[in-house]
Amino acid sequence: MNMKLWGMPILLGVMSGIGLVSALLEDGLWDWISWLTLGIPSLLMCWYWLRPARR
Repeated sequence: MNMKLWGMPILLGVMSGIGLVSALLEDGLWDWISWLTLGIPSLLMCWYWLRPARR
């Protein structure tokens, strides 16, 4: 497997999975973990979507 190509999508998928599971577990620290692990992929998607296209 080419990690240069698939490394970041795998990392973002794992982070999203951890965020979804931790949101279901308990409150307190688990909420912070879920916000962080779901927020980072969301911010990255928005950043790539809003940046100007390369020419």
